[in-house]
Amino acid sequence: MTIPRNPHFISAGEAVTDMITTGPNQWHSKAGGAPWNVARILGSWAWPTAFLGAISQDSFGDAIYQASKQAHLDLRFLQRYPKPPLLAMVHQIQPPAYFFIGGDSADLYFDPSQLPENWQSEVQWAHFGGISLARPPLAQTLLSLAQDLKQRGVKISYDPNYRIVMDEAYDPMLEAMCQLADVIKVSDEDLYGLMRTKSPIAAMARLRAINPEAAILHTMGADGARILHRENEWRAKPPAIKVIDTIGAGDASAAGLLFSLMQAEQRGWDEHLRIAVAAGAAACLHAGATVPTLAKVQQVLQRMPFSR
Repeated sequence: MTIPRNPHFISAGEAVTDMITTGPNQWHSKAGGAPWNVARILGSWAWPTAFLGAISQDSFGDAIYQASKQAHLDLRFLQRYPKPPLLAMVHQIQPPAYFFIGGDSADLYFDPSQLPENWQSEVQWAHFGGISLARPPLAQTLLSLAQDLKQRGVKISYDPNYRIVMDEAYDPMLEAMCQLADVIKVSDEDLYGLMRTKSPIAAMARLRAINPEAAILHTMGADGARILHRENEWRAKPPAIKVIDTIGAGDASAAGLLFSLMQAEQRGWDEHLRIAVAAGAAACLHAGATVPTLAKVQQVLQRMPFSR
């Protein structure tokens, strides 16, 4: 019997069904969820990857399961329960605007004790974020998991992915996850919402003060992104592209950065950043949280201007 290889990368949190508006009272369903999107991208890029989370046993859960299988994710880590699905109602495309439906939904029942024995043995990086960290009791489960992995020497990536439910009550989780993180990914929306200020300088200063040693990937839409690490800053802009929509672009940027860090850590932060920006731009070429191929990311990368 062949023993499955344990993952080198895990992403933990929610997998959701995005119900995307296509017109008045018309919707198109698509598997999504920020942590799941990151896992799906890296799995599709042939990196040994698992998504740690729970989904429903209905047709929505079936779609997420099949998409996970197609992305070559390690399905031993995807749990299924006879509970309702978690739905994200994307009622506006540009800019994306969401609300969530899911009280006693399947994602809340994720149980780390049911994972394969010694599954942590080869994990290099672990990614956390999304609304899962604002949904008790799942939030505390995931925080405990992140703390355990950190103690084992696993590097932690954190993308808060701000939503309106992340008010002052979320602050302790934000601080705890930032303190654990080796990489923090944020957008302008994240900074303004989490720090409750419209001053970009003040918002970034407050974030960096929580963990001055963390590298921060700050995505800025059409202006590209920057990485801040200690006293240094690097910037990169995407080439001119035809944007279909921006859903999943931030997740693709995070995946691009993590892929670069795991594939060739010796690269400089400027190179890691360019790959992250190229991945985010490539994700904008299709509707929904579509997985950009490595070939498409490389095409975008070759067209990018050099900047620091």
